Amino acid sequence: MDDAGWRVAASSYVLDSPYLRIRRDRIVLPDGTVIEDYYVRESRGYVIVFALTEDRRVVLVRQYKHGAAKVLLELIAGAIDEGEQPLQTAIRELAEETGYGARSMEHLRSFVTDPTNADTIAHLFFAKDAYPNGEQQLDVTEDIAVELATLDELREKLRSGEIDSMPHVGAMYFVLDHLGSLTGPP
Repeated sequence: MDDAGWRVAASSYVLDSPYLRIRRDRIVLPDGTVIEDYYVRESRGYVIVFALTEDRRVVLVRQYKHGAAKVLLELIAGAIDEGEQPLQTAIRELAEETGYGARSMEHLRSFVTDPTNADTIAHLFFAKDAYPNGEQQLDVTEDIAVELATLDELREKLRSGEIDSMPHVGAMYFVLDHLGSLTGPP
């Protein structure tokens, strides 16, 4: 039941740039209904990194996100570059956005992020024993403040809504559960 009987009758790209690729499909549903313009965002995916220091503080980034038009507090994250593997991206993004390294980097899980209109996969990594390792190397659109939070402070930021980007909220709860440190109701 991978495609549930949906058939792509035609496909073309309406936007194809290094940062965004949008495909228009003509879909025929199992009952014969034709959807003329079904748009799909294509992506190489991205990584989210939950970095935990030796003293069990989470490395967070606070930055303006233009799509949401607001400053958000999140985990480290970034797009997978062409020819790059998710692990390479996780190591690179941790260093670029925060100036941190980690003694180990473990892939925990991959998630489908917007299955209705995109093929994007988010790869969640756990960076254990993160430590300052240099200067940030920010992209032209990035102005990132690095913050540290204890696990209890992180839970409070999640509960209060201070952290409100759904992929990051989900990733944080997943890792907290993975660590066995999620206690009580969220």
